[in-house]
Amino acid sequence: MDSQDLQVLAAVRRWRAEGHRVALVTVARTWGSAPRPAGAWMALRDDGRVQGSVSGGCIEDDMIARMLDGRIAGSLPFVLTYGVTREEAGRFGLPCGGTLELVVEPAPDHGLLADLAARLEGGQLVRREIDLADGRVRIFDACRGEALHWDGQRLATLHGPHWRLLIIGAGQISRYLASMAQALDYAVTVCDPREEYSVEWDVPGATLVAGMPDDVVMAMAPDPHSAIVALTHDPKLDDMALLEALKSPAFYVGALGSRVNNTARKARLLEYFDLSEDEVGRLHGPVGLHIGSRTPPEIAVSILAEMTAVKNGMSVARPEPASPASAGCGVR
Repeated sequence: MDSQDLQVLAAVRRWRAEGHRVALVTVARTWGSAPRPAGAWMALRDDGRVQGSVSGGCIEDDMIARMLDGRIAGSLPFVLTYGVTREEAGRFGLPCGGTLELVVEPAPDHGLLADLAARLEGGQLVRREIDLADGRVRIFDACRGEALHWDGQRLATLHGPHWRLLIIGAGQISRYLASMAQALDYAVTVCDPREEYSVEWDVPGATLVAGMPDDVVMAMAPDPHSAIVALTHDPKLDDMALLEALKSPAFYVGALGSRVNNTARKARLLEYFDLSEDEVGRLHGPVGLHIGSRTPPEIAVSILAEMTAVKNGMSVARPEPASPASAGCGVR
């Protein structure tokens, strides 16, 4: 599953090959309850077709009208602001007086966009800079932790895998999780030393390594932009990964299993490994939000939902089950 950036770039290449003119629109800054974050972008075709999004839809309608009547033209990028007044915010569907500041590129350099797409397809993290004074656009290698920059004159946006995810186990849940995570700009690595599982791994873009989980976690050198999820349901493998992951600054560490198994796992980690109560307390288990998921794709959704909540600083308190906890390993 391609990221939103790659979907936009693929549309640009396809439309250009068909002979259409294409503009790019990027959210540079927001105030209030804007529908899309800074850095979101969309491609706008000369006949009004769009790929990507900068709002909930009403602003796109206005942008399409501007494209069709010739107000998006020329070669230099320019700024558009929506929602300055409460009346305008209401007109464009921006709640609570929200405001969007957009950078519009009427004639982006398609050679540079092709270069950007190639880098993203190769798993690179890239910084794209636009100078509104002369329209110059440049792309550079970027590092995780860099942030969008906009000073009213120069816009720098990040594209590519901002985050890393290490999945322990190459089973069916892992297939869905790896694919979905790539759409959220995670660079995905899967570790499984078991040949009977790893030999069938074929998820595009997700790197498979066959080392032992603790060694793979240490080699990864997790940082605050990293997540580690253990999905083998085999303590000999999952515990090895968790031993190193819980000591690391990874923002999320989770493991598959029922509540009963998770309680036993935490007790085991405290008794037999050099881990503190605070470190073991970082473990998300049973992994994922409690949404009643049972199938592999549903469980993958629940895991990514919890990861996203933690990444965004949201509370993920677990409700007590209405009935006795299931002994199954995958019910979330």
